[in-house]
Parts: sequence; C-alpha cells; structure tokens
Amino acid sequence: MSHFLDAICTLNTLQTNASALEQVRRERGNPQFQLVAMRSFLERAGLVVEDLDNLNIIHVTGTKGKVSEFPSENCYPFCSSPHLVEVRERIRINGQPIGKELFTKYFWQIYGRLDETKEAHSGSMPAYFRFLTILAFHVFLQEKVDLAVVEVGIGGAYDCTNIIKKPWVCGVSSLGIDHTQILGDTIEKIAWQKGGIFKPEVPAFTVKQPEGSMAVLKQRASEMECPLWVCPELEDYQTDCGPLQLGLAGQHQRSNASLALQLSHTWLQRRRLQDQNFPSTTLEGPGVPQATPFTPSPIMTKGLADTVWAGRTQTLKNGEVTYFLDGAHTTRSMQACVSWFQEAAVRCERNASGPVARVLVFNATGERDSAAMLKLLVSCEFDFAVFCPNITEAIASCNADQQNFNVSVENMLRRCLDNERSWRRHHGAGDCPPGRRGPLLIRDAGLSPAPGRGAEALVFPCILSALQWAAQGRDPVLLSRDTDKREAPVKPSVAAKAALLREVREIHVLVTGSLHLVGGALKHLDPSSCSK
Repeated sequence: MSHFLDAICTLNTLQTNASALEQVRRERGNPQFQLVAMRSFLERAGLVVEDLDNLNIIHVTGTKGKVSEFPSENCYPFCSSPHLVEVRERIRINGQPIGKELFTKYFWQIYGRLDETKEAHSGSMPAYFRFLTILAFHVFLQEKVDLAVVEVGIGGAYDCTNIIKKPWVCGVSSLGIDHTQILGDTIEKIAWQKGGIFKPEVPAFTVKQPEGSMAVLKQRASEMECPLWVCPELEDYQTDCGPLQLGLAGQHQRSNASLALQLSHTWLQRRRLQDQNFPSTTLEGPGVPQATPFTPSPIMTKGLADTVWAGRTQTLKNGEVTYFLDGAHTTRSMQACVSWFQEAAVRCERNASGPVARVLVFNATGERDSAAMLKLLVSCEFDFAVFCPNITEAIASCNADQQNFNVSVENMLRRCLDNERSWRRHHGAGDCPPGRRGPLLIRDAGLSPAPGRGAEALVFPCILSALQWAAQGRDPVLLSRDTDKREAPVKPSVAAKAALLREVREIHVLVTGSLHLVGGALKHLDPSSCSK
C-alpha cells in the first residue's frame, strides 16, 4: 500500500494543469510543439508512436459526455479524464479501474524511465495529464487489450492523445463553450480543434451539432479525406424488445448513446473486414450524411440499459438525505443538469412523507463562468446554497488522490466567496419567477425563513464540512465514518441557520459545478466509490 501512496504522491508532483494551460496559451503560435514534445516523452518512456496502432483505438472528443461506455465481447480499456475519487479511474480495463498493484508497477516503470532521461532533456518531465496518457498506453500495450477507448483531454488537434495516427474510428460528442483561452471563444473555433482528431480514411461520427460547428466539422473531415456521418436519433434504431432503455438519466445521454452504438458497431465491422477499406462518404452536398440505424445486438442493448456513470446525473439516497450528483461545469451542461434535477427532485418529492428542503452544494474552477451557471440554478428553488472549495476534508493526507497543488487555498476560498456573492445577486435580482413553489418550508411545516431573505447562502472550508452541515446528522453513511477529527469546526451562528433542515422530513442536496467537487463528495457519501 505504501508503494501505491508513494506513486500517487510522486504523480502529484507533476500536477501542473494550471501552469500547463498557461504553457499551451504561450505556445499558441506553434501548437504543433505540444505533439512533438509528447512524441519525445513517449520515446523516452520506451514506446514509439507506431506501437499505438496495435491498440485498435476508438478516439473520442467533445465538450459534454465524451463517451458512454458500451459492451463488447472483447477486452477493452478506457482512458479518460478527470477522475472523480481515485486517479486509477482514468485507466480502466473491462470497465474497472486497474488495481493498485498494477498501477504501482506500471507507474514506476514509466516514471523511472522518464526520470533517468530528464537530465539529457533540460530536466523536463511530462505534465500530469501527459504522463497519465503515456502510462495508459503502456498499460494497454502490456496487458494486450483487444481495443482501447481513448478520450481527448482538451480540444483535439493539439491534444497529447492526438499522436495516435491510425485509430479504427473517431467520435465527436456534443460541443459547447469550454477552455476558451486555449480552444477559442466561439463554437466554430472549438469545432475546428475537435475535428483535429479526424484521420484520412478513418470513419468518424458526430452527434447533431449547431449549424456553425457542423459546417466546420464537415470542412475538417473533407480536408483530411475522412468519411464523416452524423448519428441518427436513438428512436431510429430497431429492436425486438421495444424502445432502447438507458441507464443514464438526462435527455443529452440519448445522443451519446447513439454515438456509442455507431462507434462500437463500426469498430466491429472494421474488425471483421480488416483487409478491406471502409466505405467512404461524399461531403460535397449540403450537410453531413446520416449514419444508418441498425438493430443493436443483445449485448449492446443490455450495455446501454446497465450503464452507470458515477457523478453524472447520479441519485444516491442515504437515510433521510437524497443526493443528486452531476459534474456539470459548463453553461450548456448545467442546462442539462437543471432539467434533470428538476424532474428527478419533483419525482422524489411526490414520494416524500412530509416537507422537503432543497440544498445546493456548488463550486466551479478555472475559467468557468460561475455566474452563468448559478443563474441557471436559481430556477431550482433551493432553500440553502452552500459553497466550498474542492478540498475533500481538513486533513490533506487523507485524500492524496484529490490534492491540487496548482491553486492556493486562499484563491479557492476567494472563488467560493465570489460565487456566494453572485448567488445572492441572482437570487435577489427580482420577483419570484412564475410558477415558483414558494418558500417550501413554510407551506407544509409552518416554518419561516428569515424575513426579506431568499435562499440562505453559506461558505465552508471543505467538502466534508459542507456535507455535514447540509445533512444535519441525518445521513447514516456520514455518521458511520470517523469524521470528528477531520471535519472543520462550524461556528454556532452557522449551525443555527440549519434549524429548518432539522425540522423537515427529508433533505434533497444537489452537488454540481465541478467533477472534482462531485468526486470529493462521493468519497464521503459512497464508500464503494473508493475502489480497491
């Protein structure tokens, strides 16, 4: 175990996400340098780009929901980012994070080779995500997997995963505005970056996109002589057992599911027809041709129904507290989150045996537009809004997988205070919107919020103290854990504000705004999320 923790702590020394983004911004004039650097790191680790051709890769990019896991008769790994609870989640084989022993073994192999050669390369080491990408390739090659699903980190064209030369099929999920300082500030500029993963004669699929971004994807595919199709609606697939059922909630998951079906179906077709060229498509007409719907195999049908994606439209009931967890962190994904939460929460409230309080737990990081996301969340009619940094608990040594050395605690707390002020502005900006359910705690329980106030807003120093306050001792999972020494002390005045939460029958808590926030919450709320 100590060797594994040593590996995680050593990996954390490569955490340069914030500085890496700044480096990318500085190198915009010569972005190809990023791919040259990645090739050099790969070779120093004992791998060559041509080795990656043996992984039979499905390469996926997008802004929201880059990939939905799907079943296959083959052994398939999955490389994605970021992780929710443990870094091993980023490297999965057959749907499961690689074991600690396997992670430790391969980590030191790669880290040792890079460390031994750094003096000859001006002391350079790959940043966190680059290192994990190299590690994933090494693991997949050593474990002799049948195929690999590789998810882009940021963008596509100059992302470190784009050293892949011969994927078997590529996919583009829903596009939105994110990482604008790197990818550009319009959806068309972002689409240009995403289309950079297209390869000559490699089939590619995209979900339906806005007209401008679809036109750019079409142009990119044409320039690269890449056959491109748009995925059909999920309802267009023929089955023997009625409409396809999805394990993932949310309307946007339906397009992701269609993309997953097309990618898996095409991969299997190419495997059967390895000696033949895949049919091409012409992009000369107006728009992108639609892919042909097919009859999914029983394994595909079952996979879509059984898919679980922790931290995305996830509902978790612990005693009298129900948590709704979604890692939405862009305006567009927050719109989907709000739609899902409103529907799911109302459904749960119908089955409640008494009054229900709603609590928002929120944080956002980096350049994300917190104000725009919070404005969308106002419509959910929360009784309390709680803000905290992505610090899992007061004692940092308890959560090495969740540590972030790129942003100071002071800056994280300042961001939380900014979010609190933004929430107060949005919540007090005018009259209640039409159809508001009114102060939820007044109607059924005779309870009165403070006069002249909207939803109460509070800031806590860590995720654990925020959750403990929201649950008010009514979550048996939180109560069963030895948290007394790890929970930051709460002032009596703050504790007093929770009187309403102690009197309602149930508490509904939405945790959103950041995948790292959701992951930190799951560490406390669902012990099974800490995989072995």
